[in-house]
Amino acid sequence: MANTSSAKKCVRKMARKTAVNKNRRTLVRSTLRKVEDAITAGDQKLAQAALAVAEPAMMRATSKGIFHKNTSARKISRLSKRVHAMAK
Repeated sequence: MANTSSAKKCVRKMARKTAVNKNRRTLVRSTLRKVEDAITAGDQKLAQAALAVAEPAMMRATSKGIFHKNTSARKISRLSKRVHAMAK
């Protein structure tokens, strides 16, 4: 348990940041899941539209420090490769 007033304030700040980060992470994961679902369904147009929404959301979360940049690049790269492979 925090003893000093500054430590108590840090605990409050962490709780607020954790809630915000959790919401952002959930939003990104749901956008990625929509791309996955569209790929599984075989709907290329829907997959491309979902990818166009997921990529900026993922990069925005990366710039906020939610995900590591290499993780974001890897996920977006793999998804876009799968979406583009549907065209063939």
